[in-house]
Amino acid sequence: MHDELRTANLLGAASLALSDLLLAGATAAAGTSASGAAALVVLAADPGLSVTELGRRVGLSQPAAARMVESLEKQRLVRRERTWGRWVAVRPTDLGAQAAHSLLASRGSALRTAVGRLDEHEQEQLDTLLAKLLTGLYTAPGDAERLCRLCDRDACQARGAVCPVGQADRDCRAHGDRSDG
Repeated sequence: MHDELRTANLLGAASLALSDLLLAGATAAAGTSASGAAALVVLAADPGLSVTELGRRVGLSQPAAARMVESLEKQRLVRRERTWGRWVAVRPTDLGAQAAHSLLASRGSALRTAVGRLDEHEQEQLDTLLAKLLTGLYTAPGDAERLCRLCDRDACQARGAVCPVGQADRDCRAHGDRSDG
């Protein structure tokens, strides 16, 4: 009989270890906080978000997001642009886009090193299992942006692969509810 609690505990330990490794590399590469690093990746993929939407996508309240954007502006990583009415768009500067690229490269290198401990067959199995876990972690429209806030979208969709979180989001929106299929 399989010990589900042990597997869950191992997953938690591995997740935390990888998170620590990735955040240390990402924050060093971007020269900013973890939420600032996530914001740069989000803005590189989707420039022009409002401060509130950017905060939602990186898991911050509107006041915390405003402080983060202010900090990123001081570092010359983002700029705010007035659009229409009182709406302000946040866009990465060239320096911010370079920082996002650097932190994704750092993140990718650390992850490839970790995954490299597995043989090719184990990597394929892990890919399948992680896709299933991520699909299960998606619960409502809007989760995709939060779950994938530090994702390298190009790597996720390489060779025609489908992002499992993006697919869960499309399925949910198409059906108007969450189904675990």
